[in-house]
Amino acid sequence: MNTITQAAAFCEGIQYFGQLTSGFEAYGQVPAIEENATSISSPNEPQAVFQTLLMADALRYLTLQITGAKASGHPGGFASVAEAYAALVMLGHKNILTEVGHHAPGFYSAMFLDRSLEDMGIKTVKQLRDRYREKDGLLGHLSGYIPGILAPAGPLGQGQHFAMAAALLHRDQIFPFTLGDGGLGEPYIMSSMAHFHTAYPQVTNFLPVLVWNGYSQEHHSMVSTKTNAEMLAYWHGNGFAEVILVDAKDFDDQHQSGDYVDSTAFSIEQRLAFTKAVLVGIDRAINSIRSGKLTAFIIKQLKGAGVHARGAKSHNLYPKDTLDSPHISEALKTRALAPEAWQLVRINAERAGGGPASKTAVTESELPLADIGELPLTEYPIGDDRPQVSTTVMGNMVGKVGTSDSQFLVTNADGNEASGIGNINQALKIIHPTEDSLYNQTPTGQVYEPLSEDACAGLAVGLALMGARTLWCSYESFAINGLPIWQTVTQAMAELRRSTPATITLFTAGALEQGRNGWTHQRPEIEAYFAAMMRNGNIFPLFPPDANSIQICYQWALNSQNKGIVITASKSPLPIRTTFEQNQQALEDGAVVLHEVPGDKTVVLATIGDMTLIPVFEAAASLETEGIGVRIVSIVSPRRLYRPSDVAWDTCSLPDGKFLDDARFDELFSGDALIGITGGASAMLEPVMLRSRCPRDTFAWKRGETTASAAQLMAFNGLTAEALTKRAIELIH
Repeated sequence: MNTITQAAAFCEGIQYFGQLTSGFEAYGQVPAIEENATSISSPNEPQAVFQTLLMADALRYLTLQITGAKASGHPGGFASVAEAYAALVMLGHKNILTEVGHHAPGFYSAMFLDRSLEDMGIKTVKQLRDRYREKDGLLGHLSGYIPGILAPAGPLGQGQHFAMAAALLHRDQIFPFTLGDGGLGEPYIMSSMAHFHTAYPQVTNFLPVLVWNGYSQEHHSMVSTKTNAEMLAYWHGNGFAEVILVDAKDFDDQHQSGDYVDSTAFSIEQRLAFTKAVLVGIDRAINSIRSGKLTAFIIKQLKGAGVHARGAKSHNLYPKDTLDSPHISEALKTRALAPEAWQLVRINAERAGGGPASKTAVTESELPLADIGELPLTEYPIGDDRPQVSTTVMGNMVGKVGTSDSQFLVTNADGNEASGIGNINQALKIIHPTEDSLYNQTPTGQVYEPLSEDACAGLAVGLALMGARTLWCSYESFAINGLPIWQTVTQAMAELRRSTPATITLFTAGALEQGRNGWTHQRPEIEAYFAAMMRNGNIFPLFPPDANSIQICYQWALNSQNKGIVITASKSPLPIRTTFEQNQQALEDGAVVLHEVPGDKTVVLATIGDMTLIPVFEAAASLETEGIGVRIVSIVSPRRLYRPSDVAWDTCSLPDGKFLDDARFDELFSGDALIGITGGASAMLEPVMLRSRCPRDTFAWKRGETTASAAQLMAFNGLTAEALTKRAIELIH
């Protein structure tokens, strides 16, 4: 082994150095990416092939060493795609994403090699090792917090959304994303890409790179028994015009058994042949994309190629897998590069794509936003005899946003018309290859309607993360299917190093409106999900009580950054109870007083929602006939009602530390008794219940049932004026 004194400063912390790879004298004397160039000149040049292989081995070495340094993390999956990742970089591509959070150590290694991590003070391999999987360092799964990393990755089945969103916004760039064959079992991946391609057939500048290595986390992958022909047919059958497959088995000169083999075990000649095939294949895929074809690239190689174990056993490190363990140290020695090779790899990595990814990736700068001008606001008078549909009123605003901002996109799986926002379709049109004015369809529309909440949420939040305005619309009952990707993005926004428009949702057709549809459409328990997320610091569920309120809520949301904002409203005509001014204050305070009558004793009816106000006002009238004072408080933004110490607001990159102080809280909620009322999950009332000091109780959703009306469904759940009145009297006596 060579000594560390021969190595460049960045190599400090590399545990083992090796001899110069055979061929270095001929092909390693000068970088394959010339000075002032951004990529190799040709994928067929022996020099380019040789140095691509060096980069692949450097990535494998670093991936294993940093995971071994913590005896924790996931080296095996990325190891089997190292040649493809290196090929993408050598061809000048740095806007690389992944569907696989377990590829994180490989991506971090790539960001180290091209000097992106220097932006967070990581300049040596020792620092890379020390800060891997540590607080304020390199978290275990990918996040946009890391310089050069475009998007988060954790749950499987999400990476394609980010790649497609980026491709839609940046037509001049290519966005490859690695996809594991274990993750390919997620049903959303192919269906979301198929719908996107149908909606945007001209947007082909994203490239799935399937890592077909035969294994998932703990066993063989479910697609491991497919033949090459079957795998190609699968991708072609899902709309991909060009599918390029490079199988390591075709280059094996070591007679390895099984369909999946390890290219690092080949002779140097066959390793180079395999690397050349990958490099040429990636280049062909990029050219196919540029010619307008939907393209996929597949690298078939055994999981764990070149690291400490093979197959599923290579997936994860455990406490026993330290750098001192023989199987780890031997693997590192086998992959070890000479100091001269490390320096060569560093130069190529830095030059590729025009510089470090932390300087060149599209997400390292803020996307310019169109000026949407004045929004069409209509303030309806309180007590107006004409009830208004809140969602429809908001739809008028959405139409204006879309006509002013061509990048703006609305997504909905269940149909906007069913949510009282058909006016959005009329203004912006549904994206569809069939032109039909009756159904507001056109290929150039701005309303994206796949029959998948994951695809709806995925594209909407992906675009928001990339810097564009969007709106995800859903029935409250079904939105749960899109929340994993929404949660991923809102968590990423909390730590993002740049500002980006808030990701906004409109959830309609709440449980109380879905009587005849029965329990399948009555699932307001989703609100408990948001109630828990409020403590993250950047999540704001909003409950406008009327059509005036929803306008101010949406206006505020449009002007917000790095937040997840959930607007929940009914599609039924309801009375006007607030003014614009009251709602602007409600967004500051969290709540607004709708009605107050003094009495010997005062009952506070703290209410979330709009339809729930109907029995609440009835109960107030009943209590007033008994001489009991009543204050009806509409909770518009429950996040504001927490105490600052309840919420991780100060950990967010764009912190919002506005909370209602104790004096103002008492003005709104103090009394002789308090009842919290919601047609959804009781957890949303937690901020009030934590701070109230008077006798109190909650009335909330219990379960669904088929009923003929909202009133009957509320009665089934105990949300009646009679029940509220009875409990209020019990509490004050």
